[in-house]
Amino acid sequence: MRDKKDKEKTQITDDPVKNFEKWKRKYNKTKKRVKQVQKTTKKRDYEVERETIQKLVNKYSEINPKEAVKFSDFPLSKKTLKGLHEGQYRQPTEIQRQTIGFALQGRDVLGAAKTGSGKTLAFLIPVLECLYREQWTAMDGLGALIISPTRELAYQTFEVLRKVGKNHEFSAGLVIGGKDLKDESEKIHRTNIIICTPGRLLQHMDETATFHASDLHMLVLDEADRILDMGFADTLNAIIENLPKTRQTLLFSATQTKSVKDLARLSLKNPEYVWVHEQAKFSTPATLEQNYVVCELHQKVNMLFSFLRSHLKKKIIVFFACCKEVQYLFRVFCRLRPGISVLALHGKQQQMKRVEVYNDFVRKTSAVLFATDIAARGLDFPAVNWVLQFDCPEDANTYIHRVGRTARYKEGGEALLVLLPSEEKGMIAQLQDKKQGTEPQLLPGRRSKKWLPTARVCVHGVCVFTVCVHFGWDNCRALIPSMGHHTWARHITFHFFHFSLK
Repeated sequence: MRDKKDKEKTQITDDPVKNFEKWKRKYNKTKKRVKQVQKTTKKRDYEVERETIQKLVNKYSEINPKEAVKFSDFPLSKKTLKGLHEGQYRQPTEIQRQTIGFALQGRDVLGAAKTGSGKTLAFLIPVLECLYREQWTAMDGLGALIISPTRELAYQTFEVLRKVGKNHEFSAGLVIGGKDLKDESEKIHRTNIIICTPGRLLQHMDETATFHASDLHMLVLDEADRILDMGFADTLNAIIENLPKTRQTLLFSATQTKSVKDLARLSLKNPEYVWVHEQAKFSTPATLEQNYVVCELHQKVNMLFSFLRSHLKKKIIVFFACCKEVQYLFRVFCRLRPGISVLALHGKQQQMKRVEVYNDFVRKTSAVLFATDIAARGLDFPAVNWVLQFDCPEDANTYIHRVGRTARYKEGGEALLVLLPSEEKGMIAQLQDKKQGTEPQLLPGRRSKKWLPTARVCVHGVCVFTVCVHFGWDNCRALIPSMGHHTWARHITFHFFHFSLK
């Protein structure tokens, strides 16, 4: 019986047709199981990222600036959107709305907008997206170059980049004067994004053997008119000659001068022109309230002290003509103790001191900053209430940039221009010609056109200011609310004693 069963089994296994059918069923089951396993297997990260990038690139041609109400309406990477959200950047400004689309499509851009309109993010977002799209790494070297006119503006741009781009893996460097050149030379060749001043960058191009920009994808010229006004035209031309011709270039400026247009012709190829406020009625923000006073030279310091004493809980920037004036009056007012924190920012300070002053003023809610025009361009100090111009600006453009430190991003602000009698006619005429629109209005006062509130100062017997002032209180009680409501003119005389600062 057992032999019969063994014989039948042998006949079945030896049958080639039956064996093939059995093998085919087994093969089909295995193949089906393998397909199921392949479907459930996750794709590698770089494959997913490539697909995501391609989807974003495909949407670039569909960008409509008018429909972009939030940053998420743009085809931006999740890392950039997360950085914008964490940095409290919710809605794009007009310059950002119109620029980002062109920049993402790889076009050159010549952008002009009022100061305080948000030009920094208008080029930082495309820089991050460009390198992300190329999957840039530290081994690829320099991918984007951002040139700023001053160290302070470069530092501010670097801080914004750190906030917005912190979720990306790119390396970024701040290359400015006042730092150790050797230390920068050791790291600069591994940096993907460089934010710099023109002089320092050219120095590295000449002296650092490991530094090159042959793979550069994007060049950004921030505040280009200021760079040229500071005498960096030859430096900038030398830098551009060392950069690849196939790069993308973004040029931003608050004003369009002849020198800026000449630079654009040399560095841009078929650019898209983004002039946000070209049709605007005024050159300054509508939320900015502007006034001016006419004051004799020997009364200006008295007027400044009294102004500060009446605005102790405000954030104020006072602009002066030169570094020595800032240094001297800063020391004077520190000894006088006006009741508000006094800071100074000028070009003769060491770099670490300048950064310290910048950060200190940003943090404070009430303080006064004595500064030269080094702080007049691009710097974004939050919640500045007043801009006071102690010395008349050299032209209307300088005036516009100075008052641009307040009333930023549609917030309110006030500006006061102090003029000598000999300066009034010429300066006001310049502002009218510049389409200043809401030109500074003369603060109401007596026939002498002077706003000169009283300044009573006595610091431990060190000094007493001399003030001989006639003014109508009704005309300026809004500026000095603490002095009562008398309507008659006051006459106050103090004596002045010389004192020296050690």
